[in-house]
Amino acid sequence: VDAELLFVIDEKNNQIELTDKGIEHISGDQDNNFFIMPDIGSEIAKIENQNLEIEQEAELKEELFKDFSVKSERIHTMSQLLKAYTLFEKDVEYVVIDNKVMIVDEQTGRIMDGRRYSDGLHQAIEAKENVKIEAMTQTFATVTLQNYFRMYNKLAGMTGTAVTEAGEFWEIYKLDVMEIPTNRPIARDDRNDLIYKTKREKYNSIIEEVAQLSQQGRPILIGTTSVEISELLSRTLSIRKIEHNVLNAKLHKKEADIVAEAGNPGVVTIATNMAGRGTDIKLTEEVKKAGGLAIIGTERHDSRRVDRQLRGRSGRQGDPGSSQFYVSLEDNLMRLFGSDRVAKMMDRMGLKEGEVIQHSMMTKSIERAQKKVEENNFGIRKRLLEYDDVMNAQREVVYKRRRHALEGDRLQLDIANMVYDTCELIAETNKGANDFKNFEFELIKYFSITAPVSEEAFTKLSFQEIAGETYEAAYSYYQSKMERSAATAFPVIKQVYEDNSNKFERIVVPFTDGIKTLNVVTDLQAAYESEGKQLVTDFEKNITLAIIDDAWKTHLRKMDELKQSVQLAVHEQKDPLLIYKFEAFELFKSMIEKVNKEVVSFLFKGELPSSDTSEIQEARTVRRKRENLKTTKEEIPNSDELAAQNRAAGQTQGRRPQVTETIVREKPKIGRNERVTIKNVLSGESKTIKYKQAEPLIDKGEWVLIDQE
Repeated sequence: VDAELLFVIDEKNNQIELTDKGIEHISGDQDNNFFIMPDIGSEIAKIENQNLEIEQEAELKEELFKDFSVKSERIHTMSQLLKAYTLFEKDVEYVVIDNKVMIVDEQTGRIMDGRRYSDGLHQAIEAKENVKIEAMTQTFATVTLQNYFRMYNKLAGMTGTAVTEAGEFWEIYKLDVMEIPTNRPIARDDRNDLIYKTKREKYNSIIEEVAQLSQQGRPILIGTTSVEISELLSRTLSIRKIEHNVLNAKLHKKEADIVAEAGNPGVVTIATNMAGRGTDIKLTEEVKKAGGLAIIGTERHDSRRVDRQLRGRSGRQGDPGSSQFYVSLEDNLMRLFGSDRVAKMMDRMGLKEGEVIQHSMMTKSIERAQKKVEENNFGIRKRLLEYDDVMNAQREVVYKRRRHALEGDRLQLDIANMVYDTCELIAETNKGANDFKNFEFELIKYFSITAPVSEEAFTKLSFQEIAGETYEAAYSYYQSKMERSAATAFPVIKQVYEDNSNKFERIVVPFTDGIKTLNVVTDLQAAYESEGKQLVTDFEKNITLAIIDDAWKTHLRKMDELKQSVQLAVHEQKDPLLIYKFEAFELFKSMIEKVNKEVVSFLFKGELPSSDTSEIQEARTVRRKRENLKTTKEEIPNSDELAAQNRAAGQTQGRRPQVTETIVREKPKIGRNERVTIKNVLSGESKTIKYKQAEPLIDKGEWVLIDQE
């Protein structure tokens, strides 16, 4: 049988693997290696054995690496599509509402708004459901819930189902679990599970039980694990003409009304786990006499806590009630984690169609299967936390720097440290390579200064001594440059401040390092009163913040890619976590070095582009359209997806204005009848016409405004 398979599904681990026959089938007649990765090691050896020119060899290697990345992306895309079609079911893992794929939380049954599957899986599901494929998202910040809770000095909580997770509470938060006895004795009848061979028999039995209970005048709450099962039972009850309400992720807006009616005599409510948490169903006296609320569980959940929460809807404050779970050997829990003993026992007993087993031993066997799943899930959470602890240490360093930049009190010290670290790095790398020429080049590149030591001294001194001398020269140059910048900016600020037609409070001043321009927002009065010094402080704050934020976003993406790639270390009998810690430290070190260099470079080279007051405009806080920023973990593009995204961005950049915090007018406002000079970008022809005639030509993109009369 295996020889005929095109792909293999591993449901337990949620994985899919193409077989050789499957690869052959999808490759078609064109290219047999279309989905086969090249063996990098042997291919490089072949190239090197050809004794080619260095340039030609480099070109062939570049082509090989390109082929490798294209094919790995191709295989990844194919496996994600197969996963979307085979492992992710509509109305179970997700629902489609308003042409959007929304994830359903399996624990609560509620829609997780704003959450998306990562690594292209969400896009694969969107393609499967034939809805609009949404673009990639970028993570700005990330923290696990465990590390988020650990930030609090005091932690405590209250829940009715913490006993099963006591071990996890102690291991992660060092919190004990104390059990408080109930206010009134429990009068609820918790029956042993009814076990059937197939789902069909199980559902038929549930429908019979519901019909019987509703005739007795008892309200019934049917708990299901997915939207799909809730809709299936709803259709079956409708055929039997039994009135009922449905509460699931698709109909969550009616929740309050449905819960309010759920305790009335004979009312049948079908609910996913939504109604299994925190809902208090009030019972009338008539219902209490009839036996209270009857809970029917259509299958056991992966977690015992969720089952206990469902049972807990009934028998509150000493009220009467009952709870009964129905299980079949076809349920996911029994199929994947239940022991074969249950199935073998049912076979030995020779059970016929529709016959049922009810025994405490069976219920315990099911709870053991649930315990296995819980242990498995705890292992995953604990591992995730171990990975996030590495990130947490980095997060604290970066956020501390951001806080210093925002508040500005310690920023001077941070900048001095950045200058020293960059000097040390330049001195160490070039001293190690004994390369004085590159040392001179890097000082000009980052600090705009000439080497403070001669070539002779460079060879004699240690790298710490070179770094010390370079720091002295660089930092004194920086301080004089900042004083010069304040002196240059002050006349312009004075002119704007003393111009009575301007009623500005905050202004935007553009600074450029010759490559990029960054806008600095400052308080006009403070800048005037401090003779330009406030502008220089805000310049340091703004530049440091902008560069740290940009580098941190990129670093988060790299860390996510690293977490996925280190898993392959298992094949080498190595612990992925240890490799992750080592590689993460190297990544963080290079990110900090890059931030230092970029901040220092911009601070040393940043100048006011001109002394023209028209460059300085009021910084008005615009009411932006609500940005679609989510506070949940979303997907992060990998390198190939990001490259494709950047190419697309490059092609559309000219047409798409960016949403920014402040409005900045580059030039003074031009009247419609004022004469302006425009130039044709293709032919170079210039002509002077009225602005109202020039506007449509400029909008088309064929002409540009070059001068104003």
